[in-house]
Amino acid sequence: MRRAVVTGASSGIGRATAALFREHGWEVLGVARRADRLAELAAETGAETVVADVTVAEDVERVREAVEALGGADVLVCNAGGAIGLDSVETSSPDDWRQMFEVNVIGTQRMIAALLPALRASTTDGGTASIVGVTSIAGHRAYEGGGGYNATKFAQRAVLEVLRLELSGEPIRVIEVAPGMVHTEEFSLNRFGGDKERADAVYDNVAAPLVAGDIAEVIVHAAELPPHVDLDSITVKPVAQAAPHKVARGELKAKA
Repeated sequence: MRRAVVTGASSGIGRATAALFREHGWEVLGVARRADRLAELAAETGAETVVADVTVAEDVERVREAVEALGGADVLVCNAGGAIGLDSVETSSPDDWRQMFEVNVIGTQRMIAALLPALRASTTDGGTASIVGVTSIAGHRAYEGGGGYNATKFAQRAVLEVLRLELSGEPIRVIEVAPGMVHTEEFSLNRFGGDKERADAVYDNVAAPLVAGDIAEVIVHAAELPPHVDLDSITVKPVAQAAPHKVARGELKAKA
């Protein structure tokens, strides 16, 4: 039985990904900080869950132990992360940057280091394991106000690129999924400290921004491709978004 471990599984892309893996017949271990949200995920999908914070070494060790007790893992989806603020480099808070680095970069490294032995073990009978890192187009293109978030996502992307080199010769795929504008219940709300009006304005009058399920489809598709196929880096944006800083608002129409 194939098993996927998904971090940040309590909401948004992580929850949608865990649910879709279950729909496709996978065993799933959902990892997140909020026990109540994980309980809902378990009740609705049958996923196994473990309450853990990827920035805490002891919590990550508990995830490793849970994976071992369940019988291993074939896929790790490093999705836990987030953005804080949209301030300039000059005015932004170093504490906000530190928090983003802890979850987006160091949290990714902790999870990979903890679960690589289990992923390797899943390949012993000729299989292929997969590590999926959910980065962002903010890790490919800088934009004003993105200083700290850009820095962490560029760094997370670099971690995945280095890992791919380090695992060369092993049957382990390293896949980067870099979403653009995704309208989830919490991403922008968290970024703007709970300011719902400011969060909603991000998506105001944008024709069909992506939703969490769109990214889940990409992640599960990449994990289910034939073992010799590795989608190294996948950028996913809504048609209305040409770049992080350039979004068309209003109806999309062909030029006359």
